[in-house]
Amino acid sequence: MQEKRPSTIELFYTLTCPSCKEMKRMLDEVLPKYGSNFTFKKTLANGPVGYIRTMKLGVHAVPTLLIDNKIVFRSVPAKSELIEKLDQFLKN
Repeated sequence: MQEKRPSTIELFYTLTCPSCKEMKRMLDEVLPKYGSNFTFKKTLANGPVGYIRTMKLGVHAVPTLLIDNKIVFRSVPAKSELIEKLDQFLKN
């Protein structure tokens, strides 16, 4: 049986965005419960690399949260919604 590789969670943010800080805090709180099932990376949306990725992926606002390059949230969700979405990804 092949071991499932971890899904990648990517947060697009900017340095001045208060909602982005809230989203990051929520992820820092929730993600440890999932162990090695997810890898987390942050992408500065208005940085050179982030700007190119936002164009390719259709990210138009921050915070935007992607799991495996699919947009799952374009704003800060309720914590229960975030947990529900992470659980869904683990079942697939």
